[in-house]
Amino acid sequence: MITVYNKNFSIPQICGSGQCFRLDRTEDGFYEVMAYDRYLKMEVKPEKTLLYCSEEEYEGFWKGYFDLDTDYGAYLSRIDREDAYLRKAADFGSGIRILRQDVWEMIITFILSQQNNIPRIKGLIQILGERYGEKRETPDGKFYHTFPDAESLARATEEELRALKLGYRSRYICGTAKMAASGEVDLAGLSRMEYPEAREELMKFPGVGGKVADCICLFALHQLDAFPVDTHIKKVVDSQYGGRFPFSRYKGCAGIMQQYIFYYDLKGEADK
Repeated sequence: MITVYNKNFSIPQICGSGQCFRLDRTEDGFYEVMAYDRYLKMEVKPEKTLLYCSEEEYEGFWKGYFDLDTDYGAYLSRIDREDAYLRKAADFGSGIRILRQDVWEMIITFILSQQNNIPRIKGLIQILGERYGEKRETPDGKFYHTFPDAESLARATEEELRALKLGYRSRYICGTAKMAASGEVDLAGLSRMEYPEAREELMKFPGVGGKVADCICLFALHQLDAFPVDTHIKKVVDSQYGGRFPFSRYKGCAGIMQQYIFYYDLKGEADK
């Protein structure tokens, strides 16, 4: 078991930030996450979070996955003192970190996210795993499914995916899986590209426009200049920044600011 102190690290906030759809609170009050082919159980306490894994697994995978080597206090200190809105948003969501997620999973996840809500996205991902992923057992004797790889989804027909209630996204997923499985778009190569090049490459996939590509760049490729704009972000940028977010000030961390804004607009407004 590994102890991580909760300074600028909050599993509940990360869970609610819209970047990860296989991280959930369980009925018994723990949290669990499936990432790549791995499973992790976590217990959140007031001052610390307990990760139920070995030190070797933590150092080799989970530490990097949660971006725990990065000082998010340095990002928080860059916020303009005159920007009352962003300071409030960052204070509200200061435990959010940008996860280092699997690029293939994020491509399919954010294709599914279009015109969809978070509970339904999670349900569709679970269905895809059960149908096309591999069944695994946790140390507690629970079962979960890995996210299906490109080759597995490439063998699925559009009709099969529509039967799983994926709707019009079925065509996009079939086309995207075939392109990835054939190497027409090199998934491994994306991590070696700069943000603009990776964004352009991702948009070769059917169903991947600029906003979806930005989500993939931020949440999988860790391109922190990516700044996905959905209805929440557009509303805030229009109302607080006159339609122009100050990207030059936040070069290298604009995507982190986006997460603070998104989470605050989604969760914080209800608390006012």
